[in-house]
Amino acid sequence: MDVSGTRSADDDSGAREVITTTARQLLVKLGAGGLSPAAVARESGLSVSEVEAVFPHRDDLLTALLIDAYNDSGAAMEEADRAALDAGASAGARLLAVTRALRRWSFASPGEFTLVYGSPVPDYHAPQETVPPASRTPAVLAGIVRSALEAGELTAPRREVPGPPLLLPEAVHLFGGTPEAPFSDVIERGIVLWSSLIGLLVFQVFSRTHDSVRDEAAFFDYAVAVAAEGIGLVVPLGDNTD
Repeated sequence: MDVSGTRSADDDSGAREVITTTARQLLVKLGAGGLSPAAVARESGLSVSEVEAVFPHRDDLLTALLIDAYNDSGAAMEEADRAALDAGASAGARLLAVTRALRRWSFASPGEFTLVYGSPVPDYHAPQETVPPASRTPAVLAGIVRSALEAGELTAPRREVPGPPLLLPEAVHLFGGTPEAPFSDVIERGIVLWSSLIGLLVFQVFSRTHDSVRDEAAFFDYAVAVAAEGIGLVVPLGDNTD
């Protein structure tokens, strides 16, 4: 049987690796807005048709990069949390471990970090398939907060979020249900913690704090500890920063 011109699974896997590796490099050089099959072809030495055989459109490539970035960063946090749990760490120490892991990933992968947390890419709308990978980061944080609540490691807040609940059902489901008073607004507070973490990383990755603080790694730990106070969680400081 003549199999000339056919592509094997190994061929597709190898081409995908070359394409995504090149695309990650281009994210740093050109930004997501400059990414295209033609740009990847020029940089990688592949033909445009070879790139489009794997990723027919720019949006397909962006989606793949997004999913990889969410999975890689989520896996880094999950691994750090498992190590902290194995060491018998408190919830506060676990939080510090996973946020440090996300910080390391962010600095090691600035192009992917910018794709995920930077300005929206013009004319690109992330499809539903990106949602489960994107949920891994908040799921790690939610798991730690839930463990802290169950272990009695949280201090009750001085005031509750006023008015009716502010949450979508998806957020409640991710946390595992709405806790009882006086912790009934801990999910909202957890979202504040999450958004504070991402904002802090944006400041540090994009060099917004380098001319304000002497030790950015130590400041990061301090900022995480301060943000965690909003949910009543004590983050131990004084360990070596990384």
